[in-house]
Amino acid sequence: MDVEEVADELYGLRPAEFVAARDTYVARARAAKDARAAKAVAALRRPSIAAWAANRLARQRQREAQQFLALGTTLREAHRTLDAEQLRAASAQRQELIAALARTAAALAGEAGLSVSDTVQHEIEQTLHGVLADRDVAEQWARGRLVKALEAAVGFPEVAPEAAPARIPADEGEAPGSEGTGEDPGSEGEGASEKSARAAAGRSASRRKAARGEDARRRRARERALAEAGEADGEVSRRERELAAAREARQAAVEEVDASAERVGRLERELHEERQARQEARTAATAAGKEVTAAEHAVREARRVAAQKAVALQDLERQASERQASERQDKA
Repeated sequence: MDVEEVADELYGLRPAEFVAARDTYVARARAAKDARAAKAVAALRRPSIAAWAANRLARQRQREAQQFLALGTTLREAHRTLDAEQLRAASAQRQELIAALARTAAALAGEAGLSVSDTVQHEIEQTLHGVLADRDVAEQWARGRLVKALEAAVGFPEVAPEAAPARIPADEGEAPGSEGTGEDPGSEGEGASEKSARAAAGRSASRRKAARGEDARRRRARERALAEAGEADGEVSRRERELAAAREARQAAVEEVDASAERVGRLERELHEERQARQEARTAATAAGKEVTAAEHAVREARRVAAQKAVALQDLERQASERQASERQDKA
């Protein structure tokens, strides 16, 4: 049994059809003594409606899905390299595209006979956020194998316009004390106006130097903030994956309980049928016993009548013999 082909088929089914189809394949694998395939197929989990709708989007809108995956690659790379300009440029496209794709997924689900509530559509949007932010989620979505919708967006913090690294102004002057009229600073004959101009130029250069230092400090602070945001975002992603794994384990346990309940129900029905068959057999046995008793009574009665007939026959034969003897004596 090709497990990948089976998985593709199962995740293309509607969620309500998933468990029964999966169990059928498990039974076939076990009947074929293919324990590996049986275990692998049994481990497949039924997708939620939101995850199924997102999977259906990836399966039926492959061109749009590839474009969306490419956007996710760009965003993850921009976030890794702290490219604030690229993140801001992609952010607006991301929000608009996610909303449009979520509506498309809802429409595709409706075509398959499943109505999507506002809550489920929101879960689809959150899942698509996760596809952009998390490579593992993106790979599962690309294969149409998502099981659980993400309940919170993971990945990228919003990038404010002021988050871009500051540009350092070009040098517009020289260091204090190097500017002036070109005359010797020590000239004894310079006038008060030249001294005043030189002082003003010195103050202007000092202000420009202080501004460049402040810009550099702000730029470093912003870069640190972006790096810290990236680390925090990575931690959020890890925690989200842990949470998703825990929820998946819980879902697996719930499904196993459901499957056990189905098996118990099936066994109870079989037991009920067996009990009915046993009761019917007992009734038939009782009826057969009564018939046997009646037959035995009839046999005994027939034997009694036969015995009586035999005795009567013997009496008749004896009487005939006596008549014959008497007739012979009379002739003699």
